[in-house]
Amino acid sequence: MNDSSLRHHLGITHMDQSAEHPYNIDTNITFGSNVTHGDMNATGISQIMIPQELFLVLGLISLVENILVVVAIIKNRNLHSPMYYFICCLAVSDMLVSVSNVAETLFMLSMEQGLLLVTAKMIQHLDTVIDIMICSSVVSSLSFLCTIAADRYITIFYALRYHSIMTTRRAVAIIAVVWLTSITSSSLFIVYHTNKAAIACLVTFFIVTLVFTAVLYLHMLILAHVHSRRIRALHHKSRRQATSMKGAVTLTILLGVFIICWGPFFLHLILILICPSNPYCRCYFGHFNLFLILIICNSLIDPLIYAYRSQELRKTLKEIVFCSWCFVM
Repeated sequence: MNDSSLRHHLGITHMDQSAEHPYNIDTNITFGSNVTHGDMNATGISQIMIPQELFLVLGLISLVENILVVVAIIKNRNLHSPMYYFICCLAVSDMLVSVSNVAETLFMLSMEQGLLLVTAKMIQHLDTVIDIMICSSVVSSLSFLCTIAADRYITIFYALRYHSIMTTRRAVAIIAVVWLTSITSSSLFIVYHTNKAAIACLVTFFIVTLVFTAVLYLHMLILAHVHSRRIRALHHKSRRQATSMKGAVTLTILLGVFIICWGPFFLHLILILICPSNPYCRCYFGHFNLFLILIICNSLIDPLIYAYRSQELRKTLKEIVFCSWCFVM
């Protein structure tokens, strides 16, 4: 692989897992990376090996799940609201991880079986595309989690003005800005990945967005409890309050799963910044393939959370799966 690949510095994918990879060139890894047993002498890091078939299976399942979520939201007019638009975009963010993982794994397996002959330049281009997709996924996922939190906040505390504040046009504008910013910032991150300041910016963004979302939700939880007492006499408002809080709880679950699944990756980045040569840190770097599995699992778990928390979405998903099954039969 080419020295400029972000993977050689951060270990973002498992492209270099195969010790027999025809283009697996030893490089001086600056920050600690996803390496193979064949690279251990050059890097001093023994990487835990995980079958590529596992990456492929998890990636395919995640991809199918998130496609179903997107199709269900598009199909059901009852789900045409800003919150579900944001959830749809969150599913698309998860799809970026799934698509990049499946494409990369198929690429690797094809090369190992001799079915695909490529040049080092082609691999470098694939590296860049996959890097941008994964970085865009994490940036957009965090952004949409914050957006969903803000949407729930407005729903709870500005219920009567919600439809005038969060219009469809504004929701679409927010979505466009998030995607544009995510792709642009991810591309810049790939270009300047050798600069520790770029890694520091990504870690800072992760921490700030999580703190913002957590504080916003805590504020919602406290004030919504007080607010519910005042409107308990009005049944329809209480019902609206309960629905809004259900959305806030869904957000909390999504946020918790995101932290659990992406946390080890960001800890990896933090250790790269503060102790890249420490033996204990380098030992942690050797578990990066496990962190990759967790990232893919996040994309796999999110659709299950959407379906479990939303009866309307669950109903639509069942209809889609049933119709697809009948069509195949």
